[in-house]
Amino acid sequence: MKENTVHPGPLAGLRVLELAQIMAGPTCGMMLADMGADVIKVEKLPGGDDSRGYREPRVNGVSAPFMILNRNKRGMALNLKHAQGREILLRMVVDADVLIENYRRGTLEKLGLGYDVLAKVNPGLIYCAVSGYGRDGPYGDKAGFDLIAQGFAGLMSITGEPGRPPVKTGNSIADVNAGILAVAGITAAYVHKLKTGQGQVVDTSLMEAALQQTYWHAATFFATGESPGPSGSAHLLAAPYQAFRTSDGWINIGGANQANWDRIVEVLGHPEWRDDPRYASNSARMENLRLLTAAMDAVLAQHDQAYWLAAFDRAGVPAGPVHTIGQALSHPQTLARGMVVDLEHPQAGSVRALGCPIHFSKTPTRITRPAPMLGEHTRELLREYRYTEVQIDGFIAQGVVE
Repeated sequence: MKENTVHPGPLAGLRVLELAQIMAGPTCGMMLADMGADVIKVEKLPGGDDSRGYREPRVNGVSAPFMILNRNKRGMALNLKHAQGREILLRMVVDADVLIENYRRGTLEKLGLGYDVLAKVNPGLIYCAVSGYGRDGPYGDKAGFDLIAQGFAGLMSITGEPGRPPVKTGNSIADVNAGILAVAGITAAYVHKLKTGQGQVVDTSLMEAALQQTYWHAATFFATGESPGPSGSAHLLAAPYQAFRTSDGWINIGGANQANWDRIVEVLGHPEWRDDPRYASNSARMENLRLLTAAMDAVLAQHDQAYWLAAFDRAGVPAGPVHTIGQALSHPQTLARGMVVDLEHPQAGSVRALGCPIHFSKTPTRITRPAPMLGEHTRELLREYRYTEVQIDGFIAQGVVE
């Protein structure tokens, strides 16, 4: 009954039911779809995924945030509060490999759709739950958002410039990383299923996805008992490793080891800094970071970004521009790696999306389908699950599906 797919990706033939919305769960479903899985986005009624309601930006009336995370999926709108809607989902679960959900703990259980029920229908089901804090512990019942997770995990205490108020990262790092962790967990569980036939629960959270980003900072706390604070663009452990201002913009310089520092002083025209006791070792540079930064800024301000990037490239020093989002998305390297793709949406028209950041030599990813309209593939999918046209029309009339 599974879709006859010609997707060349490594997960071709895997069927995934995505009962998730906004960002973390849809990120997981999108990545699985890019790698070949047949991902069916099962949206709630009324309204569908909450990100459909984000007012701006829109493209011909369609939410751009929704489109960026839901390409390559088929879409179904299903009312799980209706008994017939729950029956339809149970029929779909029978031959599903994976189900992704990000409801608050207990929500699906109250509907009679918890893992214990679904596992009886399909013992091989991989049930992936992405929540705010995980499925157990004193916060297991709490809802979570990216902002809340970043604050809880300490990320906001280490982001930004010293002496300024707490600030979150510019991107939704907990949401995105939780989606990536869910992909890793699902693929590992799938390997186990192929060996044993057994499904299982894969459980991750925004809180853990945020905490995972603190490796260096956690190491410092465990070693010293002190919590690091914000350091701007500078590194916690190495210097110079941060953004510097040139005459016309910012560049990043990665002097993460002594060999690179020796090259940097030559490029800057100050070989005497190599033996200066304030800068001679990484420990000394970290201790005198403010002084070092001021000295380097004074030299770098004498020429523009292009001049310095070319000079550092010739010397073999890792350096790069600080781009805007638009500059990053239009850079030749970004385009060469297929990280911008063009799609044709039935309402929005021609749109662009981010490509898949994982590349395979034998089983390439493919992005061909735009994000679905609400309920776009409902009738098609119900036919696949052996419902008749008369039954489908009845479901629509009763508000079971849209």
